[in-house]
Amino acid sequence: MAALDSPGTPVVDDAVASDGGVLSRAYRALSVGIVSVVLLIAFEATAVGTAMPVAARELDGVALYAFAFSGYFTTSLSGMVLAGQWSDRRGPLGALTTGIAAFAAGLVVAGTAQVMWVFILGRAVQGFGGGLVIVALYVVVGRAYPERLRPAIMAAFAAGWVVPSIVGPLASGAVTEHLGWRWVFLGIPVLVVFPLALALPQIRSRAAGPVAGGEGSVSFDRRRIRLALAVSLGAGLLQYAAQDLRWLSLLPALAGAALLVPAVLGLLPRGTYRAARGLPSVVLLRGLAAGSFIAAESFVPLMLVTQRGLSPTLAGFSLAAGGGTWALGSWVQSRPRVEPYRERLMTVGMVLVAAAITTAPSVLVHSVPVWIVAVAWGLGCFGMGLVISSASVLLLQLSAPREAGANSAALQISDALSNVVLLAATGAAFAALGGGSTTAGAADGTRPAAFAAVFLPMAAVALAGAWVTTRLRAPAGGTR
Repeated sequence: MAALDSPGTPVVDDAVASDGGVLSRAYRALSVGIVSVVLLIAFEATAVGTAMPVAARELDGVALYAFAFSGYFTTSLSGMVLAGQWSDRRGPLGALTTGIAAFAAGLVVAGTAQVMWVFILGRAVQGFGGGLVIVALYVVVGRAYPERLRPAIMAAFAAGWVVPSIVGPLASGAVTEHLGWRWVFLGIPVLVVFPLALALPQIRSRAAGPVAGGEGSVSFDRRRIRLALAVSLGAGLLQYAAQDLRWLSLLPALAGAALLVPAVLGLLPRGTYRAARGLPSVVLLRGLAAGSFIAAESFVPLMLVTQRGLSPTLAGFSLAAGGGTWALGSWVQSRPRVEPYRERLMTVGMVLVAAAITTAPSVLVHSVPVWIVAVAWGLGCFGMGLVISSASVLLLQLSAPREAGANSAALQISDALSNVVLLAATGAAFAALGGGSTTAGAADGTRPAAFAAVFLPMAAVALAGAWVTTRLRAPAGGTR
């Protein structure tokens, strides 16, 4: 069992750590519990993405389609910073339970919404809860598992996406068509019970309490909390400006940028935006990879439903294979023999992501078979499995124990902020080129251009990420 070196500081017993893997007797309950939490988040993401085009149409909110995704990521920024502070000072247990409760509450608000802005509010509550949960999980991994097991548990997180990625789109499509899109949201909160019952006792015994010896182990860093709020408010103003394409929108856009830029510089490691070697480049890469891929993926079901006439079920199924290939990529990076080649694998991964995003809009040409999207997205997800899990492993390697929460929050902030900014940008381009008036079966020549304006710039962002993978090794003389 895990011993306590001093109150609130879990230390893994060497004898236990050397015996077995993440599913050995010592770690089985904890591993199953936290992977179940990931399973919950994964099922939400895959199911909701499939139902979103129908929900947006029914609520007369297709023009706000990108906002329904980016609203989630905006509030998650505050949740991530709060979770990093909370976990480092008082342990990850409180952040995790609060996050799961908020996540479930947001699903209920979205599922009962009668207008699009209330739906977006529900997504925002979900995002805050999701931000708390994901950072708390990273801190649990850093505290409860020895370094040799961390690649395996990160691979298990990725494997937790496999079943939801296959079943989620099909189940969501079927529920949407036969029962209505609202039940996709209202049915998910029941999954909260199992992760809470299984994971929380293990987290309490292995990873609860603050890091020992840290001054300020009780109080929060109020400056970082204020910066997080500034990031969320600034990102929200930018999104609003991106969705309201008038000259007057320059005012909220400028106010958002004025809040966002200095706050982000204060929250991310110094040198992140110039791709300084080591931890800053790891954090930057996570944003480029996740932002480009998620922004593109958010529009895939809408493109297939409106441009090729697919049902929501079939449109969601086009993404189903991605869960398996993502898990495969994560499994590949977890093999001990590939450790010396980790950075090279990540370069390959980003090239695959760029290729997938570039290929997806080829189905705008009606002579191109729609299964091309499924194949391309499967390869892109394999690349994401290589990159995302490896970035998490590198982050923990480069973080001192008492910095694990703050650095994990920085990684997730880069992820969410990139999603917000790129979704706002692609949403603005989509709306400007007539995407907001998209209706199934219409023959409007501006619509293919609207979708192309989403995918092609995101492919360029992914290629920039491929260059950043060449700068992941820490500089000589330090890890920062």
